[in-house]
Amino acid sequence: MTLRILPLSLTLLVGAAHADLLKDPQWQAWLDSGKTAELTRAAQARAKAQPDDDQAAVALALAAVDDNDAARLESSLPALQACADKRPQAICSYTLGRVYGQQAMTASVFKMPGLASKTKEQFVKAVEQDPQLFEARSGLAQFYLMAPGFAGGSEAKARELAADVQARQPEQAKLLRFLAAAQAKDWPGAERELASVEPGDDRTLQRELRNGWMRLGAELVEQKSFDKARSVFEAVQREFPQHAAGPYGLARVALETQQPDEALRLLERCRTLDSADRYPVDYRAGLAWQAKGDKAAARAALERVVQNRRSSPRVMEDAKRRLAELA
Repeated sequence: MTLRILPLSLTLLVGAAHADLLKDPQWQAWLDSGKTAELTRAAQARAKAQPDDDQAAVALALAAVDDNDAARLESSLPALQACADKRPQAICSYTLGRVYGQQAMTASVFKMPGLASKTKEQFVKAVEQDPQLFEARSGLAQFYLMAPGFAGGSEAKARELAADVQARQPEQAKLLRFLAAAQAKDWPGAERELASVEPGDDRTLQRELRNGWMRLGAELVEQKSFDKARSVFEAVQREFPQHAAGPYGLARVALETQQPDEALRLLERCRTLDSADRYPVDYRAGLAWQAKGDKAAARAALERVVQNRRSSPRVMEDAKRRLAELA
C-alpha cells in the first residue's frame, strides 16, 4: 500500500509554517516534540521578567495540558484570563479552551458540565477572533463531535466548520472532514480525505495529517488488518523519519503479530526520536516483555507507566491490572 502523505518529501525542509502557536521557533519546536520541561523553564523565565507576556502564559498552559498537571493547569488560568479579557486574541481563547477541556476530562460529574461549557465558549470565541487559526477550528470541531447533544455536541455543526473554510483553506477542510468521518467510523471516507490532503510547508497541517494517519493505522490494528496498518505506519516513517510515530505504530503491529523482539527493537528506536514522550512506549514495552515471559522487565516498564501523568486512563488501568497479575 502506498500513501501520499505529502506531495513531496522536500516540503518538510521548507521554512516555518505561518500558523505556529508560539512565535519563538525554539518554543514551538519544544511544544511539537513534547519537551515540556524545557518549554516550561523558558516560559517561566520570561513570565518572571515580563509578567504580562501573553506568549509565556500560553506556553506555560499548553505545557501543563501536555503533562496533564492539574496544579499547573489551575495556576495557568489567571494569566490566560487576563490575556483574553484585556488583550483579546484567538491564541489566548484557544488555550483557555484547551485548559478547560483538559480539566473536564478528570472533573467530577458535578463540575464537568460547567467546564465543558467553558471549553466550547472559548473555542467559539477563538474561531470568531481568527477564523484561520486551524487549532481553534479543529478544537471546536472535535468538541462538537465528542460532546453529547445535551452538552452542545453536534455533528452537523462540526461539518459546518469544514464547509466554512472549503473555499479559502481547502486542506484544512479535508482534515476537518476526516475528523467527522473518523468519529462516525466511516474509515473508507476518512482515508479518502487524508489521502487528498496536500499540506505544503505548513507544519500545523503536516502534524495534523500525521496524527490522522496514526489514528487510521490504530483503527486498522483494532480491525486486525495488520498488513494495511503496517503500510500506513511505514509511510509515516518514510515521510517523518525523525519522528517517533512511525516506529511506534510498527511496534504495535509487531506486538499484535507475536513478534515481541521486533516490537522492543522498534520501541527502543522510538525513544531516540522526536515526540517519543507523547506515545505510551513503556506500556507497549511492558506488553512485549510480558509476552517474552520476562516478569521483572515487564514490571519495571509498567511501573513507569503508572508513574507517568501522561498515561491515558485506559493505559493506566490496564498497566495496574497487569502489575497486579505480575505481583
